[in-house]
Amino acid sequence: MLRGRVIAESLRAAADIRMADLRLVRLGRHEVSVSTLPPDERAGGQGPHGAVSGQPSTWTFIDFEGPDRLADDLAQALADALEPDLGWWADFTVDDADRVIVFAGRYFRYRIGDEAGRAEAVAWGRAAGTPEHQLDWGR
Repeated sequence: MLRGRVIAESLRAAADIRMADLRLVRLGRHEVSVSTLPPDERAGGQGPHGAVSGQPSTWTFIDFEGPDRLADDLAQALADALEPDLGWWADFTVDDADRVIVFAGRYFRYRIGDEAGRAEAVAWGRAAGTPEHQLDWGR
């Protein structure tokens, strides 16, 4: 089972992703000026953690799941749909073994725990303009 999240505000205008068997499991709007996570997922900490200039202060979190066989098609659909400005990204896991990180025009898939694979995605995110504190997906 693949499971992930995309922020609605990260999608280009007119983006439309349709995939049979992809299910919405949670939809929520949250104020993110303090943290880019919904309140029930936040942890304490110092420094910048919220939305940055150019990003809205309220985000719509869309959590989804579906069969693993959708992974590559979903990654490409998200890569085609994400807004290229501000380094927006989406992510999901595949069978609790692989992590997929998607940026506008590009996605990365690596085994969970693969530091080299994660580092490659982080480097791409930095180059794409993702704020450092938003490069916070899991390992």
